[in-house]
Amino acid sequence: MEQHQVTANGLEFSTFDEGPADGPLALCLHGFPDTAHTWRFLLPRLGAAGFHAVAPFLRGYAPTEIPPDGRYQIGALIRDANALHDALGGGSDAVIIGHDWGALTAYGAVAHQPDRWRRAVTMAVPPAASIGMSLFTYAQLQRSWYTFFFLSPLADMALPLDDFAFIDGLWRDWSPGYDGTWDVARVKESIGDPSHIAAAIGYYRAVYNPELLEPDLAGEQEAAFLPIPKPTLYLHGRNDGCMLLSSIGHPLDYMAEGSEVVVIDDAGHFLHVEKPDEVNQHVLAFIAPEG
Repeated sequence: MEQHQVTANGLEFSTFDEGPADGPLALCLHGFPDTAHTWRFLLPRLGAAGFHAVAPFLRGYAPTEIPPDGRYQIGALIRDANALHDALGGGSDAVIIGHDWGALTAYGAVAHQPDRWRRAVTMAVPPAASIGMSLFTYAQLQRSWYTFFFLSPLADMALPLDDFAFIDGLWRDWSPGYDGTWDVARVKESIGDPSHIAAAIGYYRAVYNPELLEPDLAGEQEAAFLPIPKPTLYLHGRNDGCMLLSSIGHPLDYMAEGSEVVVIDDAGHFLHVEKPDEVNQHVLAFIAPEG
């Protein structure tokens, strides 16, 4: 994978790129605690299929800049995605692929500016409306505890303790049986100092604190909760220890006609690195150019 820099929405993003620059854009967005490295299996396959495949490190994840405006709300991520579409020369044949926070961003980017995107693929987090009250079941709250812990200033101190054992633990719990040592090392490189820790946690704090929501992002923020108006493939690991399969609701109710939901057996939250061949096959079949 080649590493490049691109400026979009006032930020300098570091990206991994594969495939012809004049091919249709396939924008791949990671989540937490994660980096663009987890697209290492999909990007070459996309490039070989003729896509200009680009995986940026999200705002606040080194080597991408920490945003000087301190914005981490989902509306800012959505604006980033659509701005990256422009900066990378994406046309109406572009596709967007997202995992975890990247999935939430993909839903909103397509809903906010559907003319930019032909199809979407999302993984591990369904549309917010599909989750609904499932987020508050006892079983799901056991898995989502970290989101509430991140609201405390203690989180900034807890995350780096014992060489970021917190992140090691999340990967073990979320993808049981998968050895994420290499992936976790890349995460520690990306958010391994106080400013980047605060950035990664800032995504969660913006969810629960209305004072962190900027009025000029209201359109993008609203789009994050709208139905997805383009065909979308949703992939979920059957053994996901972060977002339980029983908590995803009915994603197809919030997706356009032609959408699909696929459950990947023997995979957890980071399904695209646990079962890359199977995941990649589903992705490539779904986004294959029509005609």
